Amino acid sequence: MNSAIVVTEPLTDAQWDAIGWAGEELLGDEAHAYCYAQRTADGRIALGGRGVPYRFGSRTDVDGRTQDWTVESLRTTLTSLFPTLAGIGLDHAWCGVLGVPRDWSASVSYDPVTGLGHAGGYVGSGLTATNLAGRTLRDLVLGRDTDLVHLPWTGHRVRRWEPEPLRWAGVHALYRLFRAADRREDGGLGRTSRVARVANRVAGRAT
Repeated sequence: MNSAIVVTEPLTDAQWDAIGWAGEELLGDEAHAYCYAQRTADGRIALGGRGVPYRFGSRTDVDGRTQDWTVESLRTTLTSLFPTLAGIGLDHAWCGVLGVPRDWSASVSYDPVTGLGHAGGYVGSGLTATNLAGRTLRDLVLGRDTDLVHLPWTGHRVRRWEPEPLRWAGVHALYRLFRAADRREDGGLGRTSRVARVANRVAGRAT
């Protein structure tokens, strides 16, 4: 799947004061088609979210180019969170891919017969998960009986994604449902939309 991000021009001290973001907190929302944001070291806001959620045949981006409509969609999200930043310049935008297993759960495994191991499916959280996965693989390779090798993701198997064109149609339909659910909830619905519950179950994200 794909994710996109935009980065603003540097904010002034007055702009930071106006939005009340004084620390180095990481931000996210509770939307089903969610966004995430952080302050950069040089005083910008980096905000990401879904643009084109999936390309046919699991194609990947080769140059990180982000569609104009995706940039404008993320700008709308930014100014809805921080209305005083309306009109702020966006200096950078890019997109990239992330590995998503069918049940949205990462896994680590090792076959001592072949000597082959794997770790992945981090669903966008690989920056931290790879460290834990590496240590888990180390213990599996060395035959150590540690807490890491007994984590739920060790040896976890997931079913395959549906074949194309069902996969492409399904992912795009799911994100339309997630966005529809977000509009209903933003409109004053006092509970999680049934649309989102159905979409989560079909997506494999249901708990």
